[in-house]
Amino acid sequence: MEKRVLGIILSLLGVGGIVYAAISFINGGTGTANIKLIAAFGIVGAIFFFAGIGLVRNTSDKPT
Repeated sequence: MEKRVLGIILSLLGVGGIVYAAISFINGGTGTANIKLIAAFGIVGAIFFFAGIGLVRNTSDKPT
């Protein structure tokens, strides 16, 4: 059950990172600092999201 909860938390953090990157992209701004910010949050958000989804899918709840 702990792995499933961790997977849900990672998925939510990933969605938050991807949404933040999207908002930063839409608000615009120029310069390499903004591009680095969008890339960093987008990549880390995607990693967290897919890791969380993988944990949720591959964890089986066994009755104890």
